[in-house]
Amino acid sequence: MLRCFSLLLICALVLCWSCHASQQHVCLVMLTNPPVVHLFDNSLSERTHIYLPSQFSPIEYAAYLVSTHDTLLASTFSSGTYKKLYSYTHLVNGFSAFLTAQQADILYQKEEVVLVERDTKLSIQTTYTPSYLGLPGGAWQEEGGAINAGEGIVIGILDTGIDPTHPSFSANTLKPYPKPDRFQGSCEVAPEFPEGSCNKKLVGAQHFAKAAIASGEFNATFDFASPFDGDGHGTHTASTAAGNNGVEVIVDGLSFGFASGMAPRAHIAVYKALYRGVGGFIADVVAAIEQAVKDKVDILSLSIGPNGPPPGIATYFNIFDMTMLSANKAGVFVVQAAGNAGPSHQSILSFSPWICSVAASVHDRTYPNTLILGNNKTVEGIGLASGTPGNNMHNLILASDALKGDGSTLPDANDCQDPSLFKVDMVQGKVIICSYTIDYIFGGESVNKVVSAVQNLSAVGMVMVVTADFEGELTIPLIPFPIPAIIIPTTEGTKTLLDYYNGASNDTATVRITGSAKAKFGHEAPKVAKFSSRGPDPQNDDFRAADVLKPNIMAPGHMIWAGWSSVGIDSSAYQGQKFAMISGTSMATPHIAGIAALIMKKNPQLSPAALASALATTAFTVDEHGEPLLAQNPSNDTSIELGPATPFDFGGGAVNATATLDPGLVFDAGYEDYVKFLCTIPGASNVVQNATGVTCADPSSPSVAATDLNLPSITIANLTSLRIVPRVVTSIAVAPETYKVTIVEPRGVLIAIKPMEFTIASNSTQELSVTITPAESDGKPSFGHFLLSGSNGHRAHVPISIVAQSS
Repeated sequence: MLRCFSLLLICALVLCWSCHASQQHVCLVMLTNPPVVHLFDNSLSERTHIYLPSQFSPIEYAAYLVSTHDTLLASTFSSGTYKKLYSYTHLVNGFSAFLTAQQADILYQKEEVVLVERDTKLSIQTTYTPSYLGLPGGAWQEEGGAINAGEGIVIGILDTGIDPTHPSFSANTLKPYPKPDRFQGSCEVAPEFPEGSCNKKLVGAQHFAKAAIASGEFNATFDFASPFDGDGHGTHTASTAAGNNGVEVIVDGLSFGFASGMAPRAHIAVYKALYRGVGGFIADVVAAIEQAVKDKVDILSLSIGPNGPPPGIATYFNIFDMTMLSANKAGVFVVQAAGNAGPSHQSILSFSPWICSVAASVHDRTYPNTLILGNNKTVEGIGLASGTPGNNMHNLILASDALKGDGSTLPDANDCQDPSLFKVDMVQGKVIICSYTIDYIFGGESVNKVVSAVQNLSAVGMVMVVTADFEGELTIPLIPFPIPAIIIPTTEGTKTLLDYYNGASNDTATVRITGSAKAKFGHEAPKVAKFSSRGPDPQNDDFRAADVLKPNIMAPGHMIWAGWSSVGIDSSAYQGQKFAMISGTSMATPHIAGIAALIMKKNPQLSPAALASALATTAFTVDEHGEPLLAQNPSNDTSIELGPATPFDFGGGAVNATATLDPGLVFDAGYEDYVKFLCTIPGASNVVQNATGVTCADPSSPSVAATDLNLPSITIANLTSLRIVPRVVTSIAVAPETYKVTIVEPRGVLIAIKPMEFTIASNSTQELSVTITPAESDGKPSFGHFLLSGSNGHRAHVPISIVAQSS
């Protein structure tokens, strides 16, 4: 019976590989003894299955664990029949190895083995956003300006690496960088990552590729066995979190302003475990997380996630999420992308309550580009480009009308991929119309080839029009062009242009492109991006749904300018550029990592849970007019193009970067609280005991509910009768404050809170009792909140998400 599982299955399940029993794959194995971070901490009161010679130091204990891994493998299998890749000792006790299905099954039978998982892949999921989020006049100002914002905080970026030559990571700034006090990481040296690549800004850089190499998918020619970024994604996320302030963004010779990370004075440590064309493997990612925590990073930014939710009794019992639980226990704030599987309900790809899961919003910056026709009509388009020279109109020509010969053998001459097919004299000095087909989206055709062709033909500019197979409006990447250019992204706009061209006589059709190098700002509230994954936590086979709100917070993730690797190909439109504009929850995540560094700088005493609370309770849920924030295709009705967002779309709301620094109250939780939460999951007690070393409460003891976890939200997926939910707030304000409670009840639910008013001193706690009673039951999610309003101006907003069911 085979028990080496696909990504994120727990050991209570049996899943057979669809492969021959003798074929080897990378497996991750978790063992019963605790890892270093659990054992050398006095906060745990009960542990089991521990053998520890009393004289061991943490380093000696880690070596002891490695020896047990080696002994287990050597005593179970013949030499040469397996290959160990990593030993994990700091955050989880286990190893990864290249094993056959039969070997995996044999290992699972061992008493000391808790989990066996087959390794699979994880996927990788700015100039203006600092101003949009109010940082220059708010959070930065409170820390003494951009020149101090986040200084001394180390953000670990787990991604595709970094381009150390990028000016966003230079230490040659107006104010010298100090050496971070706690950080203990190192900097690898390689031909493409030479000595001196690290500095006091980029303080560490390492790579992890053993599983990628073992898979046979790693290509050293372009994946680079070093921290160097061959993709672009890692450089982008690192510069978003903590890139230097005031770096000019120049793409194709056009200036798009000056870039800054959210915490421009924070330090960056890079842990490369993702590769272009490969993605990432859990074995490499767990090794990278372990190293980052051992190096004592303060924050860990993970713009990665699985391709779907794991089956099993809960989404939490897997080596990846358990590793992040241990990182949380070590005091590291872990931020993870919510996923790009939206807008479907329960599409979230970041699950655990000890992780801050980040949704993506659309902000209000646009780059309008307009085509003015000779008949005075206008057609709106996109594309980062300059306009045609001056205010003159220029003759227009359709590519297929400038072909050599009749072009009868060419299936689509308008694709403009080959300049040798056209008559130069017919195109020179004109604006040429080329087609933008589905093939550009899937890589079959290249925009760069079109640009080269237009330049070779001496055209003054180009218009790209979508073909009929798009069947209406298409979301096309905002592509930079080194020539005057515009893409018409709708079939309606294409028809307007071609009707004008076809209705004009020879050489009388003229146009002018206005250009789009200058941004326009709409001063609008953020909207949840269509692609952003939605909550709540997904259903599982044996567990109806977790009473945990996901995502937790929202940040800008659409059309984000940030640094780019000099050889990055993640977006072909930005090859060879120093900056790129791309979208995804991957882009939203480092915004939160950087803002977390600002909070940590001002409030170094906050635990990861308290820090997450500060982000969530201060977030915006309404715009400046008091209207609810909107979502593209909201999860409660994805058929609506734009409608009111809910906590399942944005968690606590859109991040309020300045308010997070002074939240007044926080909802705190620690490792033991998370273990108690795990113990509430039916059938999970043995897994909890083996994975954490903590014994769940005796069955005869008073029961607890998953909702008892002290989160800055309340989510009940199956409310059938009265439920009392406890919460505890802690004051981190400098002075006593009196708070009043106001309640907005979800539809069909009655809520009472005791007390409705209280005064709390600094560093003190206050218990709250929230009584929730179903009044109606339609089986659909309904949403409300309670608000704690303080006499000194602090406000804590707590979302409530309920699904009332018939009893």
